[in-house]
Order: sequence, then C-alpha cells, then structure tokens
Amino acid sequence: MNRAHLRGRLAAASLLALLVASGTTLALAHAPQPAPSRSSAAAAWDQKAAAAYLDQRAAWWTTWKYAERDHGTFCVSCHTSVPYELARPALHQALADPSPTESERLILDNVTKRVRMWKEVAPPYNDKDHGPNKAVESRATEAVLLAFVLANHDAQTGQLSPDTRAAFDNLWALQQSEGAAKGGWLWQMFDLNPWEGSISAYSGATLAAVAVGVAPEGYRSNPAIQRNLEALRDYLDREFSNQPLVNRATLLWAATKIPELVTAERQKAIIEELASRQRGDGGWALFPMAKTWRDWTPSALVGDWKRKDGSPQDTASDGYATALSVFVLEQAGISHDDPRVKRGRAWLLEHQNKTEGFWYTSSINKRRDPASNVGRFMSDAATAYAVLALSN
Repeated sequence: MNRAHLRGRLAAASLLALLVASGTTLALAHAPQPAPSRSSAAAAWDQKAAAAYLDQRAAWWTTWKYAERDHGTFCVSCHTSVPYELARPALHQALADPSPTESERLILDNVTKRVRMWKEVAPPYNDKDHGPNKAVESRATEAVLLAFVLANHDAQTGQLSPDTRAAFDNLWALQQSEGAAKGGWLWQMFDLNPWEGSISAYSGATLAAVAVGVAPEGYRSNPAIQRNLEALRDYLDREFSNQPLVNRATLLWAATKIPELVTAERQKAIIEELASRQRGDGGWALFPMAKTWRDWTPSALVGDWKRKDGSPQDTASDGYATALSVFVLEQAGISHDDPRVKRGRAWLLEHQNKTEGFWYTSSINKRRDPASNVGRFMSDAATAYAVLALSN
C-alpha cells in the first residue's frame, strides 16, 4: 500500500469518526433531557448574595437612629427585622454555616429583652410625638410581633421557652374583648399599608395565629387559651369578607398551622383566588392584592391607579407578592410540580438582583428612591419571603 493510498484511508476513517461523533452529539442534543431537580433549581438563585443582602439590611436596622428605643433596645419592624428572623435560618444549611448570624442573635436578644422588661419599656410610639392612640396601638402591635418572632424561633428548637410563654401572656392580655376589633388587636396606624395601615390589623391577627400554631409543646391545645383562640377565630371569620387578597393569603398560612381556624372550603377558595390573580409572567403584583375600596378614585375607573402622592401605582409582578404567594401555596401543600407554583418559582429565579441579592418591590403608598434605606423596606420583606419560598 503506497503512502497516498494510506493517507486516503486515514482521511476516510477520520471523516467517518467525525460523522459518528457529530451524530452522537446531535442525538444527545435532541434526546429528552431530565427535568431539573430541586437542588439544581436552588442553584439558579444566589443564596450567598441573598444572605449578604439580608444581613446588611438587618445590621443597618439595628443601628438606625430612628429605630432606637428606650433601655438600649430598638423597634422590631414588620418589614425588615421580623422577616429576617423568619427567613435567615433557612440559609444556614445551604451556606454550610449553621451558626446564627450576629444580626440574628442581636434581634433575638432585643426581642427577649423587651419581653422581659415589658412593664418597664415604653411603647414603640407615643401619643405626644406620634399622634392619638399611638401608644396603645404600638404596644399591641409589638406584642404580636414579639410573640411571632419567639414562637418561630422555638419551633426550630422544639422547646417553648419561658420568654415565649411570657410574650404570649402579653399578647392575650391585649386582645380586644369588645367592639369592632373583638378577638383581634389594635394596630399602629400611619396610613402605610401593608404594615401600618387600614389592612394591617387583620394581617397582624393572622400572624398571631401563625405564632400560636407553630409554638412547640402543643401550646395551641393549652386549655387556658381556648377562649382566646375562639375569639380570634370569630374575628378572622367575621372580618374575612372585608379583606384584600394579601390578607387572605396570610390567613391561609395561619390555617396550615391551625387547620380548624378556617374551613376546608374557605381554604380551597383562597387557593383558587390566589391562582386567579397570578399574572401571565408567573408572578403576582402587590397593589392589586392589597387594594381596598379606599384606593378607588375617579381615575381608577379607567385603570389609572395612583398612590397617595399622586404617582402611578406599580401593577407589574413584584418580589413580595410573588414570594408570599408561592410560600403560602407551598405551606398549603401545593406541590412544586403544580403549574402555579412552578411558574411562580420560575419568576423568582428570574428576578433576583444577582449583584445585590434582593428581590425588588416598590411602596404602594408613595414613590420612594429604590436605592434609599427607606425605599428598600418592601424589598427587605420580599427577599425574606423569596428565601422561604425557594428554600422549601
């Protein structure tokens, strides 16, 4: 065999090998691929960046001069410190760092201190500086939030601490026993929904119910609180028809902890209503979920919704509404394979700010600078609930 013939045979063999390899590659490319596992889905969001954002925001809050309170304590905020304490533990395992962060310990110590000094510390707000009824409103609001933080912490340890029992005692002592709010709690009102406005008292009552439901050692079966729970159930049922969807969602969350709180039919109806409000991109929008008759104006009749400062409402899907909806549906037992949850989780995976780690949500009250500390309050809560939703 001459060299030219040999080179020809080698070239033909190489071409055949190339064609076979190409065919194999094409076959693999067009072969059905396995669906991504939950672990690979988790890798699609930046847990480390989310943790860094939440840690930075919690650390800032604990040192912000406007959060300072008496006896060396600070205000426990609905939007930043409370969601942080709820969500941050979910990141410990993912980041292989089981120890609580400095901010977790600081906030928990602050909550515990205010419970132990309940008769000495002043209410977070007072009538002289902040307006009529703010002392009693903020005292009741704080009682709910302190019990909520401590009960969720104890749920991780499986033991109900004396401090948590004391927090619940303070909570029940401030439950309303008469009037329109009977069974619920007064709530601090600064015309700032969803945390401190017209829809907040009902939301606060659902958080109280979650706290009771997650408290370990069978706390919700304690005979001493059954009349309180009955009054709470009556309040949540009586005021249900007046509530926006965002409050019905947190009621569904509470019902996953205390099933007898809400009928099975009502739970199903809330799930269906949440599904009906899911947008085409898979997310949910806060303002449509939070609006009430108070938000209707002549311009709203043609779809021109305004904030109180006259700026247009954001009605696109946002981090908080989407994260809360997905989290609550998951808590209600809806599978990750369910199209509603799958699309909601996909929206969250797509919309994390990977540079800073957060999920953005704007204020429904007024236009705020999204880069400012106050302008990030809603994004603080959004990020915490996104962590909870994606860690399930």
